[in-house]
Amino acid sequence: MGIDINKTTFTPADYRQFAEALQDNLVALEGLLATEGFGEGAGSVGAELEMYIVDKDGYPLHLNQEICDAAEDPQLSLELNRYNLEYNLSPRTLGDSPFLGTEREILAKLAQLGELAATFGGRLVSIGILPTLRQADLGAHCVTDRKRYHALVGQLLRRCQQFRIDIDGVDPLQLDMADITLEGANTSFQLHYRVQPRHFADTFNAIQLMTPLALAMGGNSPTLFGHQLWQETRIPLFKQSIDTRQVDRYAWNEPARVNFGQGWVRRGALELFAEVVNLYPPLLPICAPRDGGEAGRAPSLAELRLHQSTVWLWNRPVYDCANGGHLRIEMRALPAGPTAVDMVANAAFLTGLAEGVRGDINRLLPAIPFAMAEYNFYRAAQHGIDAVLVWPDARQSGCDEQPVATIVERLLPTALKGLDSIGIDAAEAQYYLGVIERRLARRQTGASWQGAKLASLKQRMPMQVAQQGMLEEFIAYSHSNLPVSEWPL
Repeated sequence: MGIDINKTTFTPADYRQFAEALQDNLVALEGLLATEGFGEGAGSVGAELEMYIVDKDGYPLHLNQEICDAAEDPQLSLELNRYNLEYNLSPRTLGDSPFLGTEREILAKLAQLGELAATFGGRLVSIGILPTLRQADLGAHCVTDRKRYHALVGQLLRRCQQFRIDIDGVDPLQLDMADITLEGANTSFQLHYRVQPRHFADTFNAIQLMTPLALAMGGNSPTLFGHQLWQETRIPLFKQSIDTRQVDRYAWNEPARVNFGQGWVRRGALELFAEVVNLYPPLLPICAPRDGGEAGRAPSLAELRLHQSTVWLWNRPVYDCANGGHLRIEMRALPAGPTAVDMVANAAFLTGLAEGVRGDINRLLPAIPFAMAEYNFYRAAQHGIDAVLVWPDARQSGCDEQPVATIVERLLPTALKGLDSIGIDAAEAQYYLGVIERRLARRQTGASWQGAKLASLKQRMPMQVAQQGMLEEFIAYSHSNLPVSEWPL
């Protein structure tokens, strides 16, 4: 999804050719999906971990290019802002202890990259939004010097000169930004789950239904610029920071490029790819050289993949031409941090929930209109573990609200069943779901810990010092890999 490009300005002919290529890609994808055996094979789990680079005082440090050059690691990549990095973790087959292996890899890579960052006077932090971030840390000066990012910034600014941030909370935040670098304030732990095409619709719908529960239990972004906002402030911030639309409440409006989706999937992956092509104008209209169609190699569908990377659905389909071609579901809503074990537990919980209900998903969907699932997503982000959601029951007579804690407690066995159904070892599954269970019992997430710690420190010191103090404790506990449910206040 982080495909680089070789130009930053585009002509009308570029847009026409790119639009034609996208339609050709859809036809090719339809043919692939109709081909017997396409996308079959073992399921797998992979992930992308985004992180901040900070200095000794906890403020953003513009070092991503230097660290990336020194690391010489093809799995490490640059992000939009110069103080952010992303590590592309190795995909693992489901029968090969994928969650345990991912946790170990995160710990090893963070230690290795942390030592490298220290040689430049920097540190790495896995946290949804850095509490010490200042408005001075945003702007054109912080954009990574990469053609993809310069082109993306230029294209979005061409459509909108000002981005309005308006987020409610204990201390609401309203401001106007003249660039998109607030998008880079959000760091996440993005899970990639390979699925077989015949199971795609049911799996995708199950993930959409269950994402609010994982988001509520995994919140780790409660503040921005010292304002106490949502438990997962990343969700509204990401959407608003690149929203180029001029919304008219009395007219039709194009869909936001960051959204939860347009509805339940009815048949399969193709409709999701077609939606992205047909609903969103291209931002980076660059055509690849024509695919030679070598025997035994799946087509690259380069234009479709590039276009997909400029539409940020919280759960989105991914086509990959590797290994004969396959489909994945990318789950983008989970935050970075607080620890490796917490991030992997969130991933295991969401995967287990989705697989646990997949067989019954078509009985559940008539009990929850898509608009209510979207409502759940935003309420989970806003209130976290204290959220109240509209939850479906296949035997219901009318919709009903339930506390997240009640729903999660009831569905933990379902998550365990789901992990077992895809071949996850029982001890591995119980270990990571136990992390979620203890978080639920103690009602402590990364977001609630940050909020409580900051509130305590503010009583004794100025806000800026409190933010730094809270961050230092966060970093220390994060490096220990102690689950956030066990962090003392």
